[in-house]
Amino acid sequence: MSMEYCEEDIFNKFKDNKGNFKGSLCNDVKGILSLYEATHLRIKGEDILDEALVFTTTHLQSVASQLSGPLAAQVTHALKQPIRKGLQRLEARHYFSVYQEDASHDKVLLKFAKLDFNLLQKVHQKELSDIASWWKDLDFSRKLPFIRDRVVECYFWILGVYFEPQYDFARRMLTKVISMTSVIDDIYDVYGTIEELDLFTEAIERWDMSTADKLPEYMKMSYQALLNVYTEMEQNLGEEKSYRIQYAIEAMKNQVRAYHHEAKWFHQKYIPTMDEYMPLALVTSGYAMLATTSLVGMGELVTKDSFEWLFSDPKMVTASAVIGRLMDDIVSHKFEQKRGHVASAVECYMTQHSVTEEEAVHQLRKQVTDAWKDINKECLYPTKVPMPILMRVLNLARVIDVVYKYEDGYTHAGIVLKDFVASLMVDPVPL
Repeated sequence: MSMEYCEEDIFNKFKDNKGNFKGSLCNDVKGILSLYEATHLRIKGEDILDEALVFTTTHLQSVASQLSGPLAAQVTHALKQPIRKGLQRLEARHYFSVYQEDASHDKVLLKFAKLDFNLLQKVHQKELSDIASWWKDLDFSRKLPFIRDRVVECYFWILGVYFEPQYDFARRMLTKVISMTSVIDDIYDVYGTIEELDLFTEAIERWDMSTADKLPEYMKMSYQALLNVYTEMEQNLGEEKSYRIQYAIEAMKNQVRAYHHEAKWFHQKYIPTMDEYMPLALVTSGYAMLATTSLVGMGELVTKDSFEWLFSDPKMVTASAVIGRLMDDIVSHKFEQKRGHVASAVECYMTQHSVTEEEAVHQLRKQVTDAWKDINKECLYPTKVPMPILMRVLNLARVIDVVYKYEDGYTHAGIVLKDFVASLMVDPVPL
């Protein structure tokens, strides 16, 4: 039985003889909410689920203000943050408050889930305090005052990629890598001269501290700190897994090459076409690099084939990068232009297609929707690599949905991320 046949069959019973969703469904708000959540798993070509999303969204928006109790909270939350695109820990934390208001809830299960959440939060706090002291020792906020000082937000990001206790080493390493990438991004974006950036790119290509002599002092410090992170990873991996570091280094070199290319565009005041911009911007979004590095500290499940798959430009990673790059560009392009930054997808689209900013944003949002459909398709069995590996890439896309939905939550972290950070890493769940 084909997927299409099965899906049409299941959903057609919700339609009337004119092909519209039945008005009588509207009496069942819980059912509509479930259908709404299910539509976020759609793939390309599933037109009936596209229709169902419009139908359920419209209906939920119209009844939201008339509902009360836990259902009201659930509907309002779901419209803002569908489960498929949410971070598991944040969604769990939110669901405690909804579930305990439900008269039929299981008291023992709820207590157990809260205790589990709080115990794991302690593990995360310990990890973060170790990472924070590493960051403090580097003293970058004093030595490199132009960077975004965001180590806590970086840890939050990586907690979105994997929160489970067995990934503690992987989390520590990936947080250090993303923190260093943020520093390097700011060097290329806002501080380095083009001559300095040429030297820095060349040093990264060689990946050897002895080549750093010509670098200015601030670059030398960053370069040394970066190399140290990969050395630390290697020392902790053991002989049979050390091949993973080579893939991680190669991914970082790709990242820096792309930063360098963008910097040259910026210094030449060049506005690329969308076709020129996107292949490069997908690399600078960091997704391929983070996905590759996320596997380094994972268990036996990861093999050479997993890394080879990542380096073959798989659709899953491209789709995740599209979501990351476009959602980031849509919310931050005005600020970025002021700060001094290569043209974003919004400017490139407007220039290439001679359209208004509003039309460009509308088209880019459509591309984000399509990218989610690609991710869903790649997660259907049989999968090309084991599901836990795909989950890392899916989770990277989810972080973006949460952090960049309304504005650039990374650059303006004090506004957007503050509550998320508090609920995951500061405040325990009240028992």
